[in-house]
Amino acid sequence: MLQDSLRQRQDEEVMACQHEQLLSTQLVGESAAIVQLRQQIRQAASHRLSVLTLGETGCGKEVVARLIHLCSARADKPFVAINCAAIPEDLIESELFGYQKGAFSGAASNKSGLVAQAHGGTLFLDEVGDMPLTMQAKLLRVLETRYFRPLGGDKECYSDFRLVAATHQPLSQWVAEGRFRADLYHRLCQSLLRIPPLRERMEDIQPLCHHFWS
Repeated sequence: MLQDSLRQRQDEEVMACQHEQLLSTQLVGESAAIVQLRQQIRQAASHRLSVLTLGETGCGKEVVARLIHLCSARADKPFVAINCAAIPEDLIESELFGYQKGAFSGAASNKSGLVAQAHGGTLFLDEVGDMPLTMQAKLLRVLETRYFRPLGGDKECYSDFRLVAATHQPLSQWVAEGRFRADLYHRLCQSLLRIPPLRERMEDIQPLCHHFWS
């Protein structure tokens, strides 16, 4: 038992070193904000709570989401991403939940949705603030139960996925204005990460330049 315990401790130390190296190479910078963000990513990777990342367009929200996945126990499972702002409102449900043959005109065969594809891994909803209100209600139920129904399907399917979402929208303000569901907002931000823009961490410009042009 002692040997097993020591071996487990050694494996954990090796894994921690690998994660530290991954974070330092993928999340470049030495500012206090970036050091804190790395620590928050390690913490988020250690639990199963949903994570909401906030930040301006181009600040690296998907990079952070992938790092949470790669530093977690789900690292060897799929990382499935969708940009909610880039999918038309009438197609986003079929993209997420899939469909059965004959569910609508042009559905010539069954299609697995992204929720099903993320089974065992991580589902990343980028720009979740742009998700239509009707879809928000359906997403909320899936987050509560992990069960979903493909379009045209006659039974529900289960998917064990971990959710990471991102937005540049002021969701708390939108909740107050009725533009985003309050219950979904609270379900999404069980763990909240804010990614600071580069103008708030000017000391990271030099290491970033060295990283991209070395």
